[in-house]
Order: sequence, then C-alpha cells, then structure tokens
Amino acid sequence: MSVPAAQQGDGRGEKPPSTVRVALIASVAALGGFLFGFDTAVINGAVGALEKVFTAHTVAVGLSVSSALLGAAAGAVLAGRLADRYGRTRTMLVTSLAFVVSAAGSGAAVSPWDFSAWRVLGGVAIGAASVVAPAYIAEVAPAHLRGRLGSLQQLAIVLGIFVALLGDYAIASSAGSASSPFWLGASAWRWMFWSAIPPALLYGLGALLIPESPRYLAARGRAAEALAVLRGLLGRAAREKLLDIQRTLSSERRPRLADLRGRSGPLRIVWIGIGLSAFQQLVGINVIFYYSSVLWQTVGFSERSSLAITVITGVTNIATTLVAIATVDRVGRRPLLIAGSIGMALTLGALAAVFGAAGEDAAGNPVLTGAAGPVALLSANLYVFCFGASWGPVTWVLLGEMFENRIRALALSIAAAAQWLANFLVTATFPALKEAGLGIAYGLYTTAAAASLVFVVAFIPETKGKELEEM
Repeated sequence: MSVPAAQQGDGRGEKPPSTVRVALIASVAALGGFLFGFDTAVINGAVGALEKVFTAHTVAVGLSVSSALLGAAAGAVLAGRLADRYGRTRTMLVTSLAFVVSAAGSGAAVSPWDFSAWRVLGGVAIGAASVVAPAYIAEVAPAHLRGRLGSLQQLAIVLGIFVALLGDYAIASSAGSASSPFWLGASAWRWMFWSAIPPALLYGLGALLIPESPRYLAARGRAAEALAVLRGLLGRAAREKLLDIQRTLSSERRPRLADLRGRSGPLRIVWIGIGLSAFQQLVGINVIFYYSSVLWQTVGFSERSSLAITVITGVTNIATTLVAIATVDRVGRRPLLIAGSIGMALTLGALAAVFGAAGEDAAGNPVLTGAAGPVALLSANLYVFCFGASWGPVTWVLLGEMFENRIRALALSIAAAAQWLANFLVTATFPALKEAGLGIAYGLYTTAAAASLVFVVAFIPETKGKELEEM
C-alpha cells in the first residue's frame, strides 16, 4: 500500500493546515460525548419521580438508573469492531439513531422494566460514543493539538451533563415538580428524556458531514482518499503522515483479542488502560451527577434548590474542564492526574467526615447542622473541580493515544467497557450505601482516590507530544 503516483509531488500549491477546521471536525465527533453526558445525567432530575410513578424499591431504582451502564459496557466492546469494519463516521451515525430511539422509548415507558430496556439501548449508544469519539479525534488531530482536541470529548461530556441538569431544572420548575404534568399532558420527567432527541439528530447530521478517519481509509486501501483528508488536516505534511501510517499498517492485520495478550495474560498497556478507566469511576464522580438532587433533598434542601445546586455543580465541571484543556499539552498528563488524585482524596475525605459525624432525623436521613451543610457543599464542588481538571478529561486523552495503532480501537473498547462496568458498580450500589450511611460511601470513594494516586505514580506513562506512530 503506498501513495498513488498521481498524488505525489513537491507539495506546492497545497493549503496550510487549518487549526479551526481540525477543531470543528473534532467538535462534531465530540457531540457523541455531549450525548454521552446528557443521557447519563438526564435521569438525575427524574429519579424521585420514577420512585413515585413506578413505586419502585431502592434496588429497582438503582438498577433503573444504572441499566444504561450495562448497555454502555456492551456498546464499548462492539464499537471498536464496528469502527474498524465500517468506519468511524458510519458508527457515529448508527449511534445517533440508537440515542434517538432510546430517548423516545425512555420517555414513553410504563414500567421500570421497559424503562430499563430503553435505557440499556441508550447505554449501547453511550458506550459506542465513548470509544469512537476519542479514537477518531486522536486519528485526525496533529500531535501538538491532540491533548487539547482530545479533551474536547470530556468538555462535551460535561456540557452534556450541564445541559441535561439545566433542562431538568427548567422542566421541573415550570411543571411544579418532575412528576407533574407538562406539555401535552405528559409528565415533566418524560420530557426530560425526550429533550435528548434534537441533539441526537444533530449528531447524526454531523456524522454525515465530517471526513472519515484517514487511518481507517488507509487501512482499507483507499490511500487517495486518506491523502485528501490529511491535506485538509495537515497541509504539506500530509504525504509524510500518510507514509507513516502506511508503514505501521504494513505489518498489521485486523486486530483480534489474541493481539491484546502477552505471554502471561493481557498486555501491560491493556491492563493500564483498564485500571485508568476503572479508577475514573471508582472515585464516585457519577454519584454526584446521577443522585445529587436526591442526595441534597435527603439532607434538607427542597427539590428546586437541590436541582439548582446540581446545575451549579455542572457549571463548576465545565469551568475546570476548560482549565484542563488549556494545560494538558503544556503540563502533561501525569502531573494533572497526580494533582487530581490528591485533591479528590482530600475533598472526599472531608465529605466522609461530615456525613459520618451527621445526626439523623426520624426517617433515618442525615441532618447537617451548623457549618456542616456549607462544608459539604464546598467539599462536593471542590471535588468536582479536582476531577474535572484532571481525571475527567485526561483519562479520555490517554485512552485515545496510549495504545499503538495496531490495537487502538480494540484496546480502547476493552478499557471503555471496564469503565462502564466500574460505573455500573458504583451507581447500582450507591442507594444501598446511602441507606447504610453516606460516611461509609464517601469513605470508600476516598480510598479509591488514594489508590488512584499510587496507580498513576507506578504505571501511567507520559504521552505528551508523541505521534501516534511512536506509541
């Protein structure tokens, strides 16, 4: 496989690369991350209504909230193979359709069981988006921009979370509560899910407009098309980049699970990717985004105030992700992860101490008196700050770039599946942990944050400034 003779030359007349164009293309791919964040967080404002409407037990509520995460694990595993066989953009298109169908079905659900089924379908789409977007962005981004553009995935996720929480707040406030009637007589919580349909359709439209990954095209023997895409991304460096891609492809074949194994089990880099993904969730971040409105109501805030607090948390998450985007290519991946782990351990420890020392009311809910309430609010938002400036975006950057070309899509699928399984574990167990005591729950997340620090120091490589072909 080589550059067609008709396409070779001295490069004169080629346009210089456009950073804006590359950023726009990456932003379209990151819309999958927006839907990922939106779809996982939109349930936050609906949890209380689901408990009432479906008269569900705590375990059933936990499974309803977390059912999407099981689908996400499956979607993550499938996406790598689909992206390698049919292309990144076609996989994005199918993913957008799955988001549309899931949103429509979730809002129309009549029982916790069919609701969970629709959420599983949405989870498959979430899992696919979590794999395809970072892989695509890593493959179209120049090395000096890859960290910032890779961080767009996390920025899109937190924007999706924020828009979902803001929408939940607006819909519930307009209707009076999440379980009250809203437009066309349908309950407010149903419209919360239906609000995901417009961005899902926009994602599908975007997938039709952006170019296919040049690496996928080269792997399929479509070198002329790959070169045309690379010219728009890299300008005069396009030919050299295509030759680099072809050199790595010349010794490759379609990846298999066997390619991820070494002499004594999975390759070390695969284990590192799995560990990185798992720790991102085991620190408990999604407890804040899935259950925070119910959590703040438990300690005495009204439904409206709880949703407003959750919106503020979403704003904090966006601001800190912007900090990470501005620093990840200058500071590096490892330093941000180390600082984030330390900050999360301290803030989660403070939450564990506050809730561990809290009294209880007649219903067994924790009561925060005096300074305990403000301390809990401050600690929760500082925790989100520490996560958003480090483990949130940096994990996706590393997963998109740390694997060698030969195994990237497949290894990323396995790592993302591990992330969703860890997310499911945390999300499904939180309602029971909340009943046992929030001090215990946050104590477990504190332990995970401390362990993540050890993991980074011992195992995470620095990938700043390296070309993908160097991995």
